[in-house]
Amino acid sequence: MTVIEPTLPVVRGLVDRDGRLVEADAPLEEVNARAGGRLGGALTIPAIAHLVRLAGQLRTTISRSARMADGDQDVEAWVRAMPEDGSVRIEITNWRSRPAGGALGDAVEAWQCPAAAEAEWRWETDAALHLTYVAVAPDVHDGRDLAALLGQPLTRLFAIDMADPEPPILRALSLHQRFDGQAAVVRASGRAVQLEGMPRRDGAGRFAGFAGAARYDRGGDAAPAFGDGAFNTRLDSALRGPLGAIIANADAIQAQNDGALAGTYAEYAGDIATAGRHLLGLVDDLVDLQAIERSDFHVAAEAIDLADLARRAAGLLQVRASAKQVRIDRPAAGENLPASGEFRRVLQILVNLIGNAVRYSPEGSVVWVRAERIAGEAAVIVADQGKGIAPEDQARIFEKFARVDPNEPGGSGLGLYISRRLARAMAGDIAVDSAPGQGARFTLTLPSRG
Repeated sequence: MTVIEPTLPVVRGLVDRDGRLVEADAPLEEVNARAGGRLGGALTIPAIAHLVRLAGQLRTTISRSARMADGDQDVEAWVRAMPEDGSVRIEITNWRSRPAGGALGDAVEAWQCPAAAEAEWRWETDAALHLTYVAVAPDVHDGRDLAALLGQPLTRLFAIDMADPEPPILRALSLHQRFDGQAAVVRASGRAVQLEGMPRRDGAGRFAGFAGAARYDRGGDAAPAFGDGAFNTRLDSALRGPLGAIIANADAIQAQNDGALAGTYAEYAGDIATAGRHLLGLVDDLVDLQAIERSDFHVAAEAIDLADLARRAAGLLQVRASAKQVRIDRPAAGENLPASGEFRRVLQILVNLIGNAVRYSPEGSVVWVRAERIAGEAAVIVADQGKGIAPEDQARIFEKFARVDPNEPGGSGLGLYISRRLARAMAGDIAVDSAPGQGARFTLTLPSRG
């Protein structure tokens, strides 16, 4: 008989930044051990490990049902994965045992929705279109509690456009089939999105809801051509989906979810995932390049807290910094700096500046991130202890496709160009102060507020 029983209290655990189960209540520790793991070693329960990785990547709490194999039983449970200083804390409730092959669809298979890899939003519903899972990309997350949406109708998150006499989502619901091209609006922001969804099936083959995604609507403009620096949006769509699938599959192989592999093969998979992410980053840069070079490009003038955004950006890069043994010294909790700018675009700029600082910092060094008022403007200063930038190169690094040393690992040469264009579109700027051997200091300034 399994140790898992419906009457058990909340079962808790903690997974560190390297995927090791470092704390676990007895029931979780025992199930993990029967799956081949141990306390202090890798978390070996695939369904929970998947949620932990997703919560860590998105930096947001994820709550959803999961199924675990335990001997001759399948255990269904509600799992809550909560990021916490680089680790992920787990809470497991509502245990239910049933014979293997019971009625819960596999969480990983549910994510074969074609739009998921390129989408800003990802979601799942039950058969009554009530949300069982919600996640949003870090660069567009506005800080709201996504867990509060769980159990609510999908229409609480998205306002469905009912102008079509036969909306795709309703047709798909009646036929239990895939849908795409469903126009909708994110209720909290008013931004237009396109919804896509794949039907989920339970163990008996019955309809169990949808696994879907939502992409921000780019307005249906004709795709511009290459040659003037703009990126063809049709090529964007053609690349992003396959790259996302390559990255997801390579990550799964490297994680050895389906069994142990020779070390060399796992390393190959890691290299494939890294290369895929580099290419996906290039696609993102080219899409942004297209946007900022349009004659009608504009940004919102929102009331933002620049210190809070600096903390968020530093948090998004914490895992990358830790992997390089670089410490990010960010503004203190509670410190604030009111400014004017578009939340999403300012976060994008800061992620680029701090990411560059981490990339070019030596092992064991510190990246300082400070929020200050400078000459009446709100500013974030990002300083590193890298090799610095020669005076003759300091103007050139802000040019399109500019790289000081093409032989060094790095991005596309578009990040600083895009960041400065965005800053200036918000009535701000980015400046650099550096000298060879003395690190670099980048300063983002924006209009102060209050």
